[in-house]
Amino acid sequence: MALIKSISGIRGTIGGKVGDNLTPIDVVQFVSAFITFLKKDENALTIVIGRDARVSGEMVNKLACSTLQALGVNVIDLGLSTTPTVEMAVIHHKADGGIILTASHNPMQWNALKLLNEKGEFISAADGAKVLEIIENNDYQFAEIGKLGKYATYDCAIEDHIDAILKLDLVDADAIKKAHFSVALDCVNSTGGLALPKLLEKLGVTNVTVLNGEPTGIFAHNPEPLPQHLHDISNMIARGKFDVGFVVDPDVDRLAIIREDGQMFGEEYTLVAVSDYILQHTKGNTVSNLSSTRALRDVSSRYGVEYNASAVGEVNVVEKMKETNAVIGGEGNGGVIYPELHYGRDALVGIALFLTYMAKTGKSCTELRRQFPSYVISKNKIELRAGMNVKEILAYMAQKYADKQVNTIDGVKIDFDNGWVHLRPSNTEPIIRIYAEGESSNLADNMANKIISDIREFLHS
Repeated sequence: MALIKSISGIRGTIGGKVGDNLTPIDVVQFVSAFITFLKKDENALTIVIGRDARVSGEMVNKLACSTLQALGVNVIDLGLSTTPTVEMAVIHHKADGGIILTASHNPMQWNALKLLNEKGEFISAADGAKVLEIIENNDYQFAEIGKLGKYATYDCAIEDHIDAILKLDLVDADAIKKAHFSVALDCVNSTGGLALPKLLEKLGVTNVTVLNGEPTGIFAHNPEPLPQHLHDISNMIARGKFDVGFVVDPDVDRLAIIREDGQMFGEEYTLVAVSDYILQHTKGNTVSNLSSTRALRDVSSRYGVEYNASAVGEVNVVEKMKETNAVIGGEGNGGVIYPELHYGRDALVGIALFLTYMAKTGKSCTELRRQFPSYVISKNKIELRAGMNVKEILAYMAQKYADKQVNTIDGVKIDFDNGWVHLRPSNTEPIIRIYAEGESSNLADNMANKIISDIREFLHS
């Protein structure tokens, strides 16, 4: 099985040996290291914690909450929640940080702890490295009996989140209500089943059909919201009379949209469409990561604003958004970050903004999708043998294509006139991921194959 400790958190499969899997001891160590990192003085910290609906979630939650109390930390337990809800609750409760118990799109045997700072944002790479160092040193100090932390629950976090969305200037619940949309949802048997129907009710959508809405944690299909996993909802929409379908992952920070004909809107285009709506009303820059579609750059250019690319990872996107004063940003995996609400990927605000866009334009999903350039991304990888030097490979590729626009902040990205290729070493496998985008699948595949051929030629030499 697996245990992965990284600067963004710890994730692994439940059961097995300590240090090889996500066991109770690993959970206790990681929570203890995080609090040790946060603690600056003798004052008691307050931490918000919430979880998705995984079968292991209740067990991991009890371990984490008890460990927090043992460290003298006051706990606000949201129970079943979403990642963006926990992020916003940290701000709402003026807490010192947060812990989200979710393995995102990983299968049900996985769980994870994701760490938030006092702004409700994922901790930085530098801070994550400090947490890992504390674990290595086993350097924790637990509280004496008179200083144990207090435990409290809070049941209104999802409602608070939705209410904040409805207060946004660019969310128009009246327009949505008047449009009389018929909406299909796939909540993959997690906390989207608690949050999405409530959101749509508050937005005035009364015709809602929910698939996999019960938060059992036993996922009805692979929980990553990709086309190959979404046949049931796609077929249902194609056979019925729906205006749009929305699919989320288990912690509700990624949003996939399905058109009225049952075809995919394209996960890469969730952010593009929302950005198009935002930029019609708000002048400002945009950001996505290096592996996201070029379409956001094209839309930004149309409105005369600056597009910037960040390294892959939500914390990197947020950092670049702040640096460039971006009004909208996110990732091509369906992650929408709207800083007017908070700096975190949020499927709930993505749904509210997309429905407002549909309502105000009177256009169907298909008509909206046709407004944007059509690109195709080809995802490939090349396996590395022992002794291969990844840095040398990437440096060679950057030099070979030095006459093109080359970005080296996260692997190597090469921009061509008709597309791009992004080479990025995996943090968890001995591979280099090679993503390519072009105006057709053939073009994208050909660019990727050319780069793979170049790498093999270098390795043979």
